[in-house]
Amino acid sequence: MKTKISIVCFLSLVLFIEGWAQERNYLTQKYSKASLQQLLVSQEQFKPYPKAGKKEWEQVPESLKHLYIVEAEKLLGTSWGELKATEFMQFKRTGNRSVFESISFGRRNKLNILVLGELFEDKGRFIDDIINGIWVICEESWWGVPAHNGRESLPDFANNYVDLFDAETGAALAWTHYLLKDKLEKVSPVISRRITDELERRIIIPCLKTDYNWMGFHKESLNNWTPWICSNWLTVVLLCDTNPERRLNAVYRIMQSLDHFVNPYPADGGCDEGPGYWDRAGASLYDCLELLYLASKGQVNIFDQPLIKNIGSYIYKVHIVDDYYVNFADAGAITYPAADLVYRYGQSIHDETMKQFAGYLAERQQFGKKASGGSLGRQLPALFHINEMSGKADAPLSRDVWFPDLQVAIARSHAHSSQGLYLAAKGGHNAESHNHNDIGNFVVYADGKPMLIDIGVETYTAKTFSSRRYEIWTMQSAYHNLPTINGVQQSPGRQFAAKNVFYSTSDKKVVFSLDIAKAYPENAKVESWKRNLTLNRSQQVDIEDLYSLKECTEPVKWHLMTCIKPDANAPGKILLTDAEKKVELAYDKSQLSVVVEEVSVTDPRLLGTWGNRLYRITLTHKKQELKGSCKISVIYKK
Repeated sequence: MKTKISIVCFLSLVLFIEGWAQERNYLTQKYSKASLQQLLVSQEQFKPYPKAGKKEWEQVPESLKHLYIVEAEKLLGTSWGELKATEFMQFKRTGNRSVFESISFGRRNKLNILVLGELFEDKGRFIDDIINGIWVICEESWWGVPAHNGRESLPDFANNYVDLFDAETGAALAWTHYLLKDKLEKVSPVISRRITDELERRIIIPCLKTDYNWMGFHKESLNNWTPWICSNWLTVVLLCDTNPERRLNAVYRIMQSLDHFVNPYPADGGCDEGPGYWDRAGASLYDCLELLYLASKGQVNIFDQPLIKNIGSYIYKVHIVDDYYVNFADAGAITYPAADLVYRYGQSIHDETMKQFAGYLAERQQFGKKASGGSLGRQLPALFHINEMSGKADAPLSRDVWFPDLQVAIARSHAHSSQGLYLAAKGGHNAESHNHNDIGNFVVYADGKPMLIDIGVETYTAKTFSSRRYEIWTMQSAYHNLPTINGVQQSPGRQFAAKNVFYSTSDKKVVFSLDIAKAYPENAKVESWKRNLTLNRSQQVDIEDLYSLKECTEPVKWHLMTCIKPDANAPGKILLTDAEKKVELAYDKSQLSVVVEEVSVTDPRLLGTWGNRLYRITLTHKKQELKGSCKISVIYKK
């Protein structure tokens, strides 16, 4: 059986624009504000999970409860940390965002652990520490982080901007109030009133009065901020807003924002931010849809929409093996999707493959056997799905996957197996969310081990999301598996895009080809650059470039990134050998010369994935030619 898909340049652009222009409006077209008013349960009636002291908590295994209590015990009487103005200002002064964030996030995580400890022990032992946490967080000038504070070096108390962590903090306090209100009010009613007053001032009123850019009311380009913030905003209003009219308006406004997020989403469900961001893009969308479902007793339900299903299934389609995922853009090669979240999403869209994948994740993550971290909004539902996830566990390891809108092709030697070779490659454009200049980039794994890689991204700094983003080496095409042409790299921008994308699959091979000439600026002097990537299931990946240049001012260079020290001693072949696997990179020694460069890794984020060394292989053409070709083969060695 053979499948071919060809995307001609002009048609591709037209389809892309139309896809992003269509107004699906799944939520607001199906549910008017008037109908929502009839469907939405009141704030008093909304009880998604049992409060402290309720019998339903008995179904959580005692061994797991004990683990949460032990974690909470470790925090009794400990400091909540000091958030200094000078640490907030570090972001503007030096670009460092980590010092402030570590203390701020630490406070929220500590509060979550203490709340769960009290929930399971139910003796009041953790209440005073919880009150201290509530109080110190409510006393903060702003709940957001320096990187999201705009031009000022310090937050303006009078002008509250709702960012990711402002909303995340609001939801943490809303769940704390919902679960422990009676216990808190026994100490003092001022505590719960302080929570609701702060939520009203910082979240409820600003989000109704202000069209923030992440809401999409003015046709802004949206990303994971929209569903992530909406999931927390929705939590706050459903649990804590006692004004029925205002609560209704907020929920409908959230539905509008979610429609704005989903409307331009590619029909194939592909996340251009990568699988590491699926957790806060597609999965946060699921958080919102699940809350709407619960708050309407199942009446607000769009889980039957094919796009919503595709957004969910994306996460297992880009799974390579173990904890490795296809990681173009800012996503890391290693990621850990929450097992229970994947399970619940699969359950809601009736996807058995997704549920079995969740079982596989649960086994790897020891789900239900240790205290998990994360927000209360995700930990609470997880605690009620422990027994449900004891069924079949299976990673699908699909043989071939094609995302026509995202322009990502995936292929492996054998279905349902990590043995042999694995190829993933991308087209797209250079204005994607969390973009790297990487049109035509690819990765190759052998027996589930990374051989030719996409590095990912370093720890975020002030430069990461600024006009200086592409000064960072990990963003540049010269540190991807791509050519440098006439000394020129790819450029950022929507106009720098793949053309003439073609995909074909059969039992013997998979072919992915595209013209990457338009990914380069005019001074690269490229007329055409057709890249053909072929996975032969007989255990070989061929990378063949056919090019035509307007001028050739210096030899073309081909770059390959790897985490394995290359052996380039034998002309015509480069060996990549780790403890378990070996592949050979074959090239024409009469055409190309080779240089191997060691790249020292010091960034904590990259160290955790790749260790302290990476390697860049540069193959340089020995001649300067206006027209030519180059072929590099990755050969699997048993």
